Amino acid sequence: MSAPVVIPGTGGLFSGFTRLSKGLAAVLVTGYVANAFFPNAISGTFSLIPGKFIPYVWNIITPGFLETSIFGLAVSIASLLVVGRHLEPFWGSREFFKFIVFVNVFACTNTFVLAIFLYFITRQGDYLYSPVSGFHGVLAGFLVVVKQINPEQEIPSLFKLRAKWSSSLFVAFAIISSLFSTKPIQYVPFIVYGAYGAWIYLRYFQRKLETGLKGDSSAEFAFATFFPAPMQPFIIPVSAICEKIFCRQRSLISEEAPGVELGKPLPGSDAVEASRRRERGARALEERLGSTAKPVTENQGPSKRDLGAIGSDDLV
Repeated sequence: MSAPVVIPGTGGLFSGFTRLSKGLAAVLVTGYVANAFFPNAISGTFSLIPGKFIPYVWNIITPGFLETSIFGLAVSIASLLVVGRHLEPFWGSREFFKFIVFVNVFACTNTFVLAIFLYFITRQGDYLYSPVSGFHGVLAGFLVVVKQINPEQEIPSLFKLRAKWSSSLFVAFAIISSLFSTKPIQYVPFIVYGAYGAWIYLRYFQRKLETGLKGDSSAEFAFATFFPAPMQPFIIPVSAICEKIFCRQRSLISEEAPGVELGKPLPGSDAVEASRRRERGARALEERLGSTAKPVTENQGPSKRDLGAIGSDDLV
């Protein structure tokens, strides 16, 4: 992961936040304040209410940017600013925004489908008319990014917890806590589908600037690695469904890079190594430009030896 971008003349914990992350944070604050004053109008219009999806079709996008609790708002803004400060300079603003939109739409769409399915199974109207919203689906996606970029980093805690387990623990905690909640549909699907959507995007669709290829086929980022080792043999056959769905993508990768074996890291998949290659390329370009400029300067006119070799007749 690249170093945080710091605004010139400033420093510290609250500096260097990107313009995009601050803009999205402002959207979250605006939505929370508007919902505090007009809860029925805002929540009924911008939350995901499956039974009212038509004509409110924009509910497939807007629920992820509407926080209704002050605690959720604080956690969402803090996470967005910190992750954006580190990730956006590395990915670029466009890619960072595409990731957030993809994860948000994926979580909202699958939550909608799940609610409809549960309604037809149970015939309980709460699944159709309970509003669902929150940025926690994207937060779960951010933890998946951490697993991909720096999986072995230790997270300060009572136990030696590595970053590669953060997304799995977050999802597990949400599922376990839902057993004691009367309305788990309001937050659990966003978290589960947010993490899963982030993995799908990073695994199959994100284009690598260094290689021009899509996805991350490294074995360390396989879906089974999100689960403890004893469970992985049972998860691998399930995860093979995604491989079959996106098998065409895999074949394209093999055709574009025949030397790359599936299941091994793609060139450029390591962030630190990619950054080093860019620095080496910049230095090589500067040296090449310097070496080409020097002969031009030296050959601007004939040397004294050349003048001596030229006869007087030739000068005339």
